[in-house]
Amino acid sequence: MDGEIFLVLVCALAVAAFARWRGWPAPLLVTGVALAASLLPFAPTLDLDGHILLGIVLPPLLYSAALDVSFVNFKRSLPQIRRLGIGLVLVTTVVVGLLAWWIMPSLTLPGALLLGAIVAPPDAVSAAAIGRRLGLPRRIMTVLSGESLVNDATSLTLFRVLAAILAGATLTVWGGIWQFVLAVVLGAGIGLVFGIAMHQLRMRVDDSVLVGTFSLLVPFGAYAIAEHVGGSGVLSVVAMGLFVGYHSPKTSYATRQQERPLWLSADLLLESFVFAYIGLHSPALVAGLETDDVPTLLVLTGAVLLAVLLVRPAFVYPAYAWGQMWARLRQRRGAASGRSAPSGRPRYEPEPVLSWKDNAVVSWAGMRGVVTLATAIAAADLAGLDERSETVILFVAFSVTIATLLLQGLTLPLLIRALGVADGSDEAEEERAREAVRVASAKAGAEFLAAQRIEWEAKHGAAGTKVFDDIAERFSRVWADTDDLRETKKEASDAAAPSFADYVALSKGWLAMRREVLIRERDAGTLDEEVMRDLLTALDAEELALDTRSAVHPEEGGASRD
Repeated sequence: MDGEIFLVLVCALAVAAFARWRGWPAPLLVTGVALAASLLPFAPTLDLDGHILLGIVLPPLLYSAALDVSFVNFKRSLPQIRRLGIGLVLVTTVVVGLLAWWIMPSLTLPGALLLGAIVAPPDAVSAAAIGRRLGLPRRIMTVLSGESLVNDATSLTLFRVLAAILAGATLTVWGGIWQFVLAVVLGAGIGLVFGIAMHQLRMRVDDSVLVGTFSLLVPFGAYAIAEHVGGSGVLSVVAMGLFVGYHSPKTSYATRQQERPLWLSADLLLESFVFAYIGLHSPALVAGLETDDVPTLLVLTGAVLLAVLLVRPAFVYPAYAWGQMWARLRQRRGAASGRSAPSGRPRYEPEPVLSWKDNAVVSWAGMRGVVTLATAIAAADLAGLDERSETVILFVAFSVTIATLLLQGLTLPLLIRALGVADGSDEAEEERAREAVRVASAKAGAEFLAAQRIEWEAKHGAAGTKVFDDIAERFSRVWADTDDLRETKKEASDAAAPSFADYVALSKGWLAMRREVLIRERDAGTLDEEVMRDLLTALDAEELALDTRSAVHPEEGGASRD
């Protein structure tokens, strides 16, 4: 089995790499190639335990996604995200469950609702990749990314409650609601505890390799502990990722630079494996179907697919209109009472406005993905399903996932272009934000350099003052060249002339000051968090180059690396 898993991983990665190189949807190609390979007589047959699949696949995928979400934008769009991530999942679960129970009563109502919970959560990874490539406005990207985090937690909590009922647990309606609430509260609380601990580790440990290794392990711990005590493991991992991602700018640049490619690689590896598993498992799944069930099963699959396609837009537009009406009402009440938040801002800030075109894109970005597949595979082990029900749920879940990836995934770019949603409207706003940051940085920089000049003059005398003035002038070009610094030092006759280590310390202070400006503007709400991350990446590159220069010229007394 170990050799077969390794073979599947290598082949899936090779196919995914080819798809990425050609610009094709990797999940579809990996599934298709695996399906074709499964027909070969020597194809590997994998049979994975559902508990293991959920515990290994979901924590890193969810943690990685949460790290990339802008917490500020997430908070601002929370009403929309909450409606889609909770309300839409509940509605989809009920609609699909009742429909499946009507078409195939042998599933029983809890089993049909379990199927509804499995197919309810869309996976925004594919939609986000398409939107990022085509330049979707950030207001849409935030809603899609945030929804994917919340709806996973909602659907998996529902899945666990329904699986317990199918496994023989006795739950009343109020008992189920209480278990749901308890899972949310415990999951979020445990996630925050892990997030705080992980942030402290990132702040206090300078070894980026060690921190990166811990970051790979901790999501599994947060998920396992939350699940063990009755909380939502998914919500625990999401809460942890949001906390760590928000505070990431305060950590060392080496940690950030090491972390991102690490998680991108983990995402590619796990997603490729899951979709390869679908393709390899599909023929055995079809072969296990009873002949008498095939017509009913095809009708059920078509009905569920139609339901998930239609329920989403039917929910998105009325829910958005209701949210806007409610937000205006709360604003009027807040203005009439004169109440405001401690920061002086209005207590009720309006949620971002989406046009009907924006909502059309949100409505069609409902491709199912890894969570649906993983929970479908785990259903047999967690819910104690009989073989027939297991086959039905697996077949429907697999079919709906592939169909939405084909139908919505391939046509979403056409819809975005046809509606003209990707109009570059964020660019002007981003440029204004960057200009505001430049102004704030110039002001803070002037104060920083004024204070440092006094210290250099006291430490190095006239020679230090001259070198300092030259360096300050060159800061506009990122940092002075080493050879330029040597020439400046030759002109100084003072025995206490500044060393290269002095220059490195000054440069690092300059970079730290600019980071503080970015974080301050982000916290004040004047700089979008994603723009802040772009600017932060540029600063990280500057510091990496500075440390690299220090290592190349040890005779200058370079500073140590982060």
